[in-house]
Amino acid sequence: MIPDEPILSVSALTQQIRGVLDASFGNVWVQGEISQPRRPASGHVYLTLKDRDAVLPAVIWRSAVARMRFRPEEGQEVIARGGIDVYPPHGRYQLVIRDLRPVGEGALRVAFEQLRKKLENEGLFDLEHKRPLPVMPRRIVLVTSRTGAAVRDMVTVIQRRFPAVTILLVPVRVQGDGAAHEIADALAFADTQARADVIVVGRGGGSLEDLWAFNEEVVARAIHACRTPVVSAVGHETDTTIADLVADVRAATPSQAGEFVVPMRADLLARIEKEQRRLLHRMRVRLERAWQRLEALGDRPVLRTPASLFDGPRTTLTHLGRRLEARSPARTLQRRADAVSALGPRLLPPLTRRIARARERVDGAGTSLLRGAQRSWERREGRVDALRLRLRALSPLAVLGRGYSLTRRSDDGRVVRGAGDVAAGDALRTRLADGAEVESHVERVKPGDDA
Repeated sequence: MIPDEPILSVSALTQQIRGVLDASFGNVWVQGEISQPRRPASGHVYLTLKDRDAVLPAVIWRSAVARMRFRPEEGQEVIARGGIDVYPPHGRYQLVIRDLRPVGEGALRVAFEQLRKKLENEGLFDLEHKRPLPVMPRRIVLVTSRTGAAVRDMVTVIQRRFPAVTILLVPVRVQGDGAAHEIADALAFADTQARADVIVVGRGGGSLEDLWAFNEEVVARAIHACRTPVVSAVGHETDTTIADLVADVRAATPSQAGEFVVPMRADLLARIEKEQRRLLHRMRVRLERAWQRLEALGDRPVLRTPASLFDGPRTTLTHLGRRLEARSPARTLQRRADAVSALGPRLLPPLTRRIARARERVDGAGTSLLRGAQRSWERREGRVDALRLRLRALSPLAVLGRGYSLTRRSDDGRVVRGAGDVAAGDALRTRLADGAEVESHVERVKPGDDA
């Protein structure tokens, strides 16, 4: 028996149910605990909201996920806003979430903590990645808003402390949709194209939502990728952003960032003056010691009385002469002849011939000794003459003997070595090779070709 009521297909009934649900539950708020969140390659997020007595399947489409400030995680207590919809292929209803907020804690704060933990685990905050700021940068690039108070504060402080530095502004939006990507692109430009020695990125104070662009992951990774040192100057002293944690140096305010990146010109000048005084003092000490050594050399007897150089060799020659004289072959022969003469009357006639032969041998030996002694004497005299010539060549007077003279100033006795040591009207004394001195006055100083 066919009923009188209309017969609906499964699809038609599903569409009617869908319409009823959409009309009655098109925009509802639901509170529950997130269970089994999944995020496949499509970018959508599938999860279940549950409480003690029931469960509700839910989905967040990819477009809504992109607008969310935090990532749904297992066990989070949340409030979801959306509409009930029927998924025809499965014949079941689900909540299509358009907005999701944590219970008891703001979504931005949750998102901040989630990203902070993620980047910390990856090592982006490690001290080993922090680069020192240059002592005296030549070009500073500011990545901030063109019209904000932050750029005025930074420029004022930098120019007051060190006017010679070059400041380049890369203007960006510092809040709102798309601001984070602008900041990231500007950081990449400053690092690779702007020839920056240091980069300052930041803005003035504001709420957590106003500062949120500096809590975006794209900005954090752009700062970490920079080879140029980066200073983060976001908000006021109590504000902390992800950019502050990744940057090489965190400044409490934009004005403090200006103080960090350049030294005070007056302090540098004071340090340079101090180093200059220290170097001059050390130079004076070294010059004074050099003059003392020079004066000590000038007081040595060999320079005051050059003839004393011959005293030692003369004494040695005299001693050698006396030793040679004491060992003279003639005296030795005379002593032997006297001994033979004294023994002659006592010897028997046969010994006369032996004595004669002995005398002949002695005479021959004497002659050889005399010749040897003569050659030895001549060699020693040659060595003495060579020493005498060497000593004479080393004598300061020998230099004068070759045609040179020694000129000193009459007033202080200083040796004149160049044109810069005298001036017109100075009195001079010139010593010649024979010991005579000539006094003169300077009429005119004419520098040489090498002056």
